Amino acid sequence: MPTPPIIIIKKKGGHGGHHGGAWKVAYADFVTAMMALFIVLWLMNTSKPVQLAISGYFKDPSGTGKETGSQLSGKAGESEAAILNKETLSLATAVAKAQQKEDMEKLKADLQESIRGIHDLDKLSKYIEMTVTSEGLRIELLESAGGTFFKSGSPELNKNGQEIASLLAKELGKLPNHISVEGHTDAKPYTGKSSYSNWELSSDRGNAARRLMQESGLRADQVSQVRGFADQRLRNPKNSLDPSNRRISIIVQYLSATNTAGSAGENKNEAGVEKSAASEGKTESEVPDNTDKKGKK
Repeated sequence: MPTPPIIIIKKKGGHGGHHGGAWKVAYADFVTAMMALFIVLWLMNTSKPVQLAISGYFKDPSGTGKETGSQLSGKAGESEAAILNKETLSLATAVAKAQQKEDMEKLKADLQESIRGIHDLDKLSKYIEMTVTSEGLRIELLESAGGTFFKSGSPELNKNGQEIASLLAKELGKLPNHISVEGHTDAKPYTGKSSYSNWELSSDRGNAARRLMQESGLRADQVSQVRGFADQRLRNPKNSLDPSNRRISIIVQYLSATNTAGSAGENKNEAGVEKSAASEGKTESEVPDNTDKKGKK
């Protein structure tokens, strides 16, 4: 009987079937997680005011969290684009305010560094206080019992007062911000003249500082107001006779929306002038000499 043939079947290994697009979903999740991580890292490295501004925006994007009743009924007819524009403007305003506050902190550090760089003024640093407030950067020149910046009982600045006022004027004159000046006294009545009181003294000291600063670097239109408060805003209310109540306050005000818009308008006008000059330059060879001179203006 013949031997039956032996059949050997060899299976070749091959790749599996199509696995689908599940990996794309996993990759998308990974990319999203990485983006969120980098946003968190960026937020952690921003300044505190910026963090608060962004946090406040996401808590109440439209800024109407405190509004109730009929006050919100008018928003129903607004288009989605209008609402989005308002929300964007709200965030931009909040970030701009935070940025201005951060700029004031930098200005404060720069001024303190300038004062420390002058040997004669460095010893007076304890009588110069700088704080960022809701108005802007408040610079206060505090008096001592013997008189630090003003002659005793007089609106006249002494040598120290003239030096520090001149230094501040040179630095603040470079800024677009408006400046206000305040004069303050302690509660001790003025005894020099019967017709002259702490009201006149505080106002005169504020004006004396203003005049010297305008002569030393402030622009003529940069000072927005000069105020004399006498003893109505004591620095140390618990001790109305404390010499530090006698002081001059110089406030670097935040830029208003009008100032910001004006700056933007100036930049736009400058761009228009450059564009016009460029177009005139293209046809310079075809235009008479008087047009060329006009282009150079």
